[in-house]
Amino acid sequence: MNGIVNVLKPPGMSSHQVVSFLRKQLKTRRIGHTGTLDPGASGVLPLVVGNATRISSYITEHEKTYVAELTLGITTTSQDAAGATVDLRTDFAISPLDLADAMGSFLGNVSQIPPMASAVRVDGKRLYELERKGISIERKPRDIQIYAMNIIKIWNEDEEDLSFGTRVLFKVVCSKGTYIRTLCHDIGEKLGVGAHMSYLARTKSGPFSIDKAFTLEEIQKLVELQNYGFLLPMETGLPDWVKVKVNPLVEERISHGNFILPEHILDVPSALTVGDDVLLMSIDGEVLALAEIKKSDQLICQPFRVFKRKERG
Repeated sequence: MNGIVNVLKPPGMSSHQVVSFLRKQLKTRRIGHTGTLDPGASGVLPLVVGNATRISSYITEHEKTYVAELTLGITTTSQDAAGATVDLRTDFAISPLDLADAMGSFLGNVSQIPPMASAVRVDGKRLYELERKGISIERKPRDIQIYAMNIIKIWNEDEEDLSFGTRVLFKVVCSKGTYIRTLCHDIGEKLGVGAHMSYLARTKSGPFSIDKAFTLEEIQKLVELQNYGFLLPMETGLPDWVKVKVNPLVEERISHGNFILPEHILDVPSALTVGDDVLLMSIDGEVLALAEIKKSDQLICQPFRVFKRKERG
């Protein structure tokens, strides 16, 4: 069983718990996720099954879209609503324009310090493991990218200015490795009033969107009916790769990692050039290998990750 499941993770479950659930449903241990979601967050959590676990690193690279809420005036230990309050700033009034300017300053390339309550490894230890022991250590800033950020709604009791307890719902499109709770915290610091993330949902991860995600209950019911339509083809996770079918006579060469020539490719949707990433596929649409177009004496297609073929019966 190979493919990708676009799961709608519910709040209250860790990403690992969702993986465990699917392992029981599909009766296989070869399942992994492609970027964790905090237990309190909900939304898109693509899971890779079987051979697809070997392309998880490529899927993780996709940009992410979130809908988040920040609450002004309250700073917490974890930078979200799950943490203990460490600072209250109740006497302030800022304009919506001040908020927009502060949020806009985080667009583009941004340096972000990961929170202690995160899965980042430092000297072999997960930061959250240290945080649970009450240990806080210095963390190195990491470069991320914020591609877009838009305010959806502001709740401030119809006052003209934003004050203590104002909640701001916004949408953000960002690179992998972005901590939205840290973004909320940093926006609060930029404004000088403090803030924390009070809600988070991931609405998109690369080609996987929330409107086409399956709840755990839906997956369980479909499995009971032996309907595995929720299991998407591996190539769904690599939408930008050139997909080509190859002559069956060269499948054996591919299985051993040997290069093939352009004449061995049956359908080329566009001209191939050196450096192109290519999905080599069988006549019946099974992914055989990930490959790269290289230049030797002539153009060659060189596999660098080969997949075991399904058993034929």
